[in-house]
Amino acid sequence: MKKILFLIFSLVGFISNAQVDKIYKHSGEVVDGKVVRLDEFTIVFKYDGEDAENTIGKYAIEKIVYGKTGRVEEVTEKIVINGEDDWEKVVILEDKAYIAGLKKVDEVRGKTGLINYHTGNTGDKKAEKKLKIEAAKMGCPFILQTADKSTVGANSNSLGGSQVIKKGIGYKY
Repeated sequence: MKKILFLIFSLVGFISNAQVDKIYKHSGEVVDGKVVRLDEFTIVFKYDGEDAENTIGKYAIEKIVYGKTGRVEEVTEKIVINGEDDWEKVVILEDKAYIAGLKKVDEVRGKTGLINYHTGNTGDKKAEKKLKIEAAKMGCPFILQTADKSTVGANSNSLGGSQVIKKGIGYKY
């Protein structure tokens, strides 16, 4: 009788565990829980055995394996930064929700020089490139942009040029 009860409880435990969704993060961590919904840039889920909803950015997630059906949903590809030469792979994010699940590294800054005769658009691209290069040097595939400032004309410098300054925080998996 004890063996039968043990077998029944083991089977119930196995079946209920099979209902658990597995969220695989790019960092190697696996989260057991229940996916509530997928938004454009975030995933809302509940940890196994809890009722509180949690949010994680899709950039931190490799894939989801749904426990009920076994279906695998690829979420994002991992961005690998090996140094300054990979600066073009760096992604600039503008919403704090997108960095949920990523690890903060350090502040980054990109700006054009004081003597800058670029148009607004090319100055902006030059500052963005410098910002991405700084993040790539730290091995960060993501930047949460915190400031985007440009000065134009007589107020910017005595030579009448313009200056663009971009600031952000670098993030890793």
